[in-house]
Amino acid sequence: MISRGCEQCALGGKLVLFVHGYCDHRDCFYCPLGENRKNVDQVFANERPVESDEDVLEAARKMDAMGSSITGGEPLESMERTTHYISLLKDEFGADHHIHLYTGITGDREIMRALAEAGLDEIRFHPPVALWGNIHGTFWEEILYIAREEGLTPAFEIPGIEAETEFLEFIEEGAVDFVNVNEFEMSQGNYRRMHEQGYDRRTDHMSAVEGASEEDLAELVSHPKVYFCTSTFKDAAQHRNRLRRTAPNVSRPFEEITDDGTLVYGVTEAEPARLDELGVPPEYYEVLDGQVEIAWWLLEEMVEEGDIEGGTIIEQYPTWDEQVVEKTPL
Repeated sequence: MISRGCEQCALGGKLVLFVHGYCDHRDCFYCPLGENRKNVDQVFANERPVESDEDVLEAARKMDAMGSSITGGEPLESMERTTHYISLLKDEFGADHHIHLYTGITGDREIMRALAEAGLDEIRFHPPVALWGNIHGTFWEEILYIAREEGLTPAFEIPGIEAETEFLEFIEEGAVDFVNVNEFEMSQGNYRRMHEQGYDRRTDHMSAVEGASEEDLAELVSHPKVYFCTSTFKDAAQHRNRLRRTAPNVSRPFEEITDDGTLVYGVTEAEPARLDELGVPPEYYEVLDGQVEIAWWLLEEMVEEGDIEGGTIIEQYPTWDEQVVEKTPL
């Protein structure tokens, strides 16, 4: 990994704080935001809608967050909110709680100073694609040096659209510490506009774009200070590791934690009194919303023995939205 922020992200240790979904400066055809995030004035801490500071802190605690990543439509357009959350997280978890921010506008010296004073560690700039190859001599170059002068670590974070080597010049000149290249992807939020621009999905991949693989971008991503972040890595490592960090903190005594960090339990409509008759310890089940949630292995055994009529084994993410991965009827 090329930065502390990337290292923590790979370990599943970064809280993702989505500040809001508005971006008034440009309308990128490849913007991946879906309907629940684009052009909404709502903060999310990972999957959780934020209504209070405690929501943010609780989300961080549940995953034993090592740091935070601030993103959104444009976090610099909501500076008071952004600096508030930076200060909140630093005050709660200490100086070692690494925070990086992703922005599609430059800001200015006053903004860089405010971010640094709030506790931001690292800022990743995403200049508009139309400027790629001609960034030198613009304020996008100047803000890199301003950010460093104000105590921030400057970097570029861009989608892997093309192997633009001007970004390597900024590394060699010492303007940025690194460049993070995200695999160019199609999403629910952008696939129509991507098609209109002539892009298509790779036949061997769920979301990656044809002609934008690591091999296609080799001239750029082969540099030791350029990191190519694949969608596969995000899912298989970052997301999986975050689930594995979260599961022990939110699981109930009767839930099994899988190697992937999901939670497995059983559901039955049997009466709690019947479970008591069968000698099921009270800590191995819970009554919620008119049904019983129970240790799946006990449920399976009772169904096989004919003690109760049936049930379902549930596997779900240990996240706020409790997304179900699989249901297995018994």
